[in-house]
Amino acid sequence: MTTDERTGLRRFFDRLTATDSELDARDLQREVAKCGAMPAGQCTRGQVVSVNGRLRTVAYTPRTNLPTLEADLWDGSDVVTLVFLGRRSIAGIEPGRQLTARGRIAIRDDRKVIYNPYYELEAPR
Repeated sequence: MTTDERTGLRRFFDRLTATDSELDARDLQREVAKCGAMPAGQCTRGQVVSVNGRLRTVAYTPRTNLPTLEADLWDGSDVVTLVFLGRRSIAGIEPGRQLTARGRIAIRDDRKVIYNPYYELEAPR
């Protein structure tokens, strides 16, 4: 048996035994690699990055001085929270939507955050 056949069998059995969330994470990571975005798991504080993924949650958080819309972007490796200051809602920013976001990574409560990111929505699938 050649090494190519062995790795092919290993991939087959990995896919056969993986959970749905693991398969989804792998698919998202492939999408990130295709579009040239940086994996969220490799982003560090202070970097200007382009991240691509799927919105898991979107929540409006009313604050006394500044309302914010927060969306968790998951790319299969980690989550980056996108924070839109002063916004109650944004058309197209909804759970399950695929998008690319650009901005500087900050750390808030041990979570990766991008404040007021530039973003591009992808067509629904």
